[in-house]
Amino acid sequence: MSSEYAKQLGAKLRAIRTQQGLSLHGVEEKSQGRWKAVVVGSYERGDRAVTVQRLAELADFYGVPVQELLPGTTPGGAAEPPPKLVLDLERLAHVPAEKAGPLQRYAATIQSQRGDYNGKVLSIRQDDLRTLAVIYDQSPSVLTEQLISWGVLDADARRAVQHEDV
Repeated sequence: MSSEYAKQLGAKLRAIRTQQGLSLHGVEEKSQGRWKAVVVGSYERGDRAVTVQRLAELADFYGVPVQELLPGTTPGGAAEPPPKLVLDLERLAHVPAEKAGPLQRYAATIQSQRGDYNGKVLSIRQDDLRTLAVIYDQSPSVLTEQLISWGVLDADARRAVQHEDV
């Protein structure tokens, strides 16, 4: 295993661990000593090679598919990332509040959290679209069509939703 590959693998291992709110010692405690902090730390730094068997066991411990830990793979194994979902905030301002109120409040919250007040566009994630679909009591694909009809989303956003349906 090349040292660069080991470092990339280690970075993915560290990212998963920290996403789960675990310290290295937390991993050792949670695993009841099965995973020693020093060993997991050496995997994460790329100082120690991890076997396929141990990687599979570690993925199982973290509750993630093995492919999520491998460098050079994207979540879900997608060959091409779905198009970005970009809200046109200028057009959103012209949609009647009774229709766009929830979306306007949601977008304002994201802007506040990010400190992003350019006021023209706002990138949102697939998860944001799913959340908005729940708020609007619609499927993500129906909501996407509605946002496209308002001029708030580009028609290319349909491809992002199709990725979800696959």
